[in-house]
Amino acid sequence: MSIRVKARSGESTEGLMRRFKKLCEKEGLVKDVKRKEFYEKPSERRRRAARKSQVRRIKDDLPPRSRPERPER
Repeated sequence: MSIRVKARSGESTEGLMRRFKKLCEKEGLVKDVKRKEFYEKPSERRRRAARKSQVRRIKDDLPPRSRPERPER
């Protein structure tokens, strides 16, 4: 997986870096790097995944929250 960003005509380096960072974030690179920053035991990984799915199931069971109506300006 490689990310290539070509400079557009008249584009600043700041703009180029901004596009590159956005592409990295979109590909999930930033998340992956943070996840692999420290070693995680397989049992801890399974435990975290189980907690995550449990929270997801609880959220699915709850009724959707209704927003209070705002008065129009």
